[in-house]
Amino acid sequence: MTELIRRLDSGRFKVHVVCFHREGAWLPRVVERAASVVEFPIHGFARAGTARQFLSFARWCRRERIAVVQTCDLYTNIFGLPGAALGGVPVRIGSRRELNPDKSDWQIRMQRHAYRFATKVVANSPAAAQILAQEGLAPTSTAVISNGLDLAAFAGRNAPERIRTIVTIANLRPEKSHETLIAAAAMLVGVYPALKFQIVGDGPRRRALEELAAARGLDTHMEFLGHREDVPAVLAAADAFVLPSRSEAFPNSAIEAMAAGLPVVASAVGGLLDLIDHRRTGLLVPPTDPEALAGALRWLIDDPARASSIGNAARADVHQRYSFDRMIASFEDLYVSGLQRHVSPGTHHAEAAGI
Repeated sequence: MTELIRRLDSGRFKVHVVCFHREGAWLPRVVERAASVVEFPIHGFARAGTARQFLSFARWCRRERIAVVQTCDLYTNIFGLPGAALGGVPVRIGSRRELNPDKSDWQIRMQRHAYRFATKVVANSPAAAQILAQEGLAPTSTAVISNGLDLAAFAGRNAPERIRTIVTIANLRPEKSHETLIAAAAMLVGVYPALKFQIVGDGPRRRALEELAAARGLDTHMEFLGHREDVPAVLAAADAFVLPSRSEAFPNSAIEAMAAGLPVVASAVGGLLDLIDHRRTGLLVPPTDPEALAGALRWLIDDPARASSIGNAARADVHQRYSFDRMIASFEDLYVSGLQRHVSPGTHHAEAAGI
């Protein structure tokens, strides 16, 4: 969403950013591009004051004559799609970027209800689109637009003589299954004592995972780097990438690692099945299986030339399929096709809001 806000054609779209809380690493990146950043603070859908913010958002949409509202996750789908409909917004685009990992039945029902107010719901992978179909959305109500990335930010790399540094990038949440990586790492470091593991990302499980790593004797082998804004540099310094998630729709981190030319070992789940061609552009292993994960990493460690070949094939594949230009053009086409059904001929400039 951040890159979409930054890259939309300013000659066609005036972009407003709507948020629940005007804070976070994303804010400095969008302020310079957005026409405004507007806050409608809520602290839970059952809390007092949420209905007031909902109505304020609807009034804001009507006052600003917003033509397109696009939401980006479960919470903004639930808040933004009905609010935009109440505010008279003609084009309302919801999103599906996950496969319901650890979501409650209540959350899933609320989001399914919110989708009724969308003119289109965008999935970021065929796997996510399949979940939408299972939830009853008609194919004509959905579209698939894969994530994109700035390919220029990920320079090519020389093949390392040995694989020493293995990195993962993911929020520290249960569905990312970092404990599977910790267990696999404990199996490997006795055989390959020079191995280093870097865990990039932050979240509610950090302390528990740090304690688990220490209990498995990985103090000198595993480093928790927290949130990083220099992901291309982190990947450039690594030799391999791993993503042990139990559930994934279409992870940017895996695409970025492939763009950097790293061999990737990932769980055979969700959108990763569409992203990785097993043994050609990466390795797929069963989720929550430390032995399988350790075995796949060992297969790369023992043959650096093979690892390099997989990394090169991954980089070539990503450059062909996942550019930002392709992603931005797809969203702009989606906006325009929706507006053509609602905006009078000769109107070429539209107010758009991302939430």
